[in-house]
Amino acid sequence: MESFQGKNTNIKISDRLQDGIEVIKNGGLVATKTDTIYGILADAFNPESVEKIYNIKERELDKPFIILIPDLDCLEKFNVSVNDKARKILSTKGITVILKVENPEKFEYLHRGTKKLAFRIPDDHEFLKFLKELNRPVVAPSCNPSGLEPAKNIEEAINYFSDKIDLYINRGEVINNIPSTIVETENGKVKIVRHGSKKLEVL
Repeated sequence: MESFQGKNTNIKISDRLQDGIEVIKNGGLVATKTDTIYGILADAFNPESVEKIYNIKERELDKPFIILIPDLDCLEKFNVSVNDKARKILSTKGITVILKVENPEKFEYLHRGTKKLAFRIPDDHEFLKFLKELNRPVVAPSCNPSGLEPAKNIEEAINYFSDKIDLYINRGEVINNIPSTIVETENGKVKIVRHGSKKLEVL
């Protein structure tokens, strides 16, 4: 792990995803490429860490973050309503699915009043292994201040956020910089909320 110290900065950079595990567990923020684009990762069960991302991105407070999970079993921790269609789409990996929260009071800091949460199992073997070792879900909004283009590489991420991110993990350049496809299911039907990185043949 490298550390660059300037007059007012202390920027830490690594090329190992596993170096982000302790940072996230301790409430820190990690910037790295997910299965789609560069994102800012934080423990989804740590409200303070989630709020840190809203602050540094200057994001609208009523817009929830996508949550990355290692497997379907993780959904039980959120007490969400999962139908068979949603379960099938999630299990194919790479597509974000919006689910209704059964106990909205508990996760208001995540659903931001929408009473819905969006989940994805990443379609990336290395990143999925990292999530399983971390053993907790992460919020993963795009790595950019609101209104600007998502960072395509670690250099752009650092230019955006400097030492506001606790650790930058370099996973190379993003070629297309396209976010995930987002869908919502209801009564056996699938609604496409956002066309994105993954084709919808699975649907």
